[in-house]
Amino acid sequence: MKNRVVITGMGAVTPIGNTETEFWENAKSGKLGIDTIKSIDTEGLDVKFAGEVKNLDIEKFLDKKECRRLDKFTQYALIASMEAVENAKLDLNQIDKDRFAVIVGSGIGGFNTNEKEFKTLHTKGIKRISPMYIPMTIINAAAANIAIKFGARGMCTSVVTACATGTNSIGDAYRHIKDGYADIAITGGCESSITPIAIAGFANMRALSTSKNKTKASIPFDKDRGGFVMGEGAGILVIESLEHAKKRGANILAEIVGYGSTCDAYHITSPSPEGVAAANAMKNAVKEANVKMNDVSYINAHGTSTYYNDLYETRAIKNAFGEDAKNIPISSTKSMIGHLLGAAGAVESIICVRALNEGFIPPTIGYTESEEELDLDYVPNKGRCADLKYALNNSLGFGGHNACLLFKKWD
Repeated sequence: MKNRVVITGMGAVTPIGNTETEFWENAKSGKLGIDTIKSIDTEGLDVKFAGEVKNLDIEKFLDKKECRRLDKFTQYALIASMEAVENAKLDLNQIDKDRFAVIVGSGIGGFNTNEKEFKTLHTKGIKRISPMYIPMTIINAAAANIAIKFGARGMCTSVVTACATGTNSIGDAYRHIKDGYADIAITGGCESSITPIAIAGFANMRALSTSKNKTKASIPFDKDRGGFVMGEGAGILVIESLEHAKKRGANILAEIVGYGSTCDAYHITSPSPEGVAAANAMKNAVKEANVKMNDVSYINAHGTSTYYNDLYETRAIKNAFGEDAKNIPISSTKSMIGHLLGAAGAVESIICVRALNEGFIPPTIGYTESEEELDLDYVPNKGRCADLKYALNNSLGFGGHNACLLFKKWD
């Protein structure tokens, strides 16, 4: 018999809030978290805007030694995990640590440390490279440090599927619990790659917005969209079997009822034009939940604000839902916070859970003009109240990775 899997805690570090509550409240109001880049010198770069984390006192959560020995992506993951565990009201002394899993990934990993150490190598020599360089940059550092902090001795792993990482991480953790291999898991994604080389790399492949107006930099599904905006942060969920949650009297926030994961097998950066595999991921998530496609009442889209993603994702949604696609409200949180890469699907899962809880759909801000094929309901500029029962989260990553999660409102 398969386990039902529920969400009991959430934590977030984002460009519009450093707690999941602050993040949600600002998303509801359509707050723009994209601004002039402050953390690096952008001279020589055409890209001037990013969604940076603001006003986060890291030493409030981590001691100075931890701060020195952890790259920012791991710091963000730990801080969001601490909030999620606290919100879940976990008594760590009452948990079977051997059935406590951690599945947290990152799309890129320790870019901040990489750039710092590369500079050291070329200016000061080999002997000056930090002995912590490798454990700071490897992508599994986030999951490992979370497991160490909370004593989680079950499966500990890191999904790496580019921009689908956060969603795949949660989906894999969901299946791990559903199939009986763990009782509880900390899962999600993290990223901090607002660095000169990352910005330059994405910019030179013409993936980033070079808009001179921050309000028009990240405009998913708009006719004038011209690229995505880099974001940073972390989204973490505590999920557990329904039996385990009920036994400890947990407050259940929502249920995960479906997960779909496919590959376009088409191109290393471009989504497949007709979106067949992405549509199959959506269909598979709904099929696993044993509900109908028209039962989906909200889609949080990948919606990056690049020309091809938004067009091809729209085609994929139409492919999956047919005529019902025009009746489903769709919004992109990236219009407010930019693209958090490996953390994107995780923070967007938080949006889905909160939307179900409150019956409110956050908007796609900055939207002014549609084009012929982009004719769905993208909830432009102003959020709305709605009767929601099932919310679908889409993530589409470089390499053709498609991941979809279906969440159900908890009654």
